[in-house]
Amino acid sequence: MRHNESIGCTVTECKFHCQDDNYCTLNHIQIVTHNSCAYSKECTDCGSFVKK
Repeated sequence: MRHNESIGCTVTECKFHCQDDNYCTLNHIQIVTHNSCAYSKECTDCGSFVKK
């Protein structure tokens, strides 16, 4: 599977995870916050995630 070397990813449960190595196969991802203000990395998520 072709991956995007600019987007590293270790979330193997995602539909877009490259099964050959730890990269994403998408050309672009959307980072989102689930709080009103992102004050740490725990406040952010990959909005492009899709469960396999």
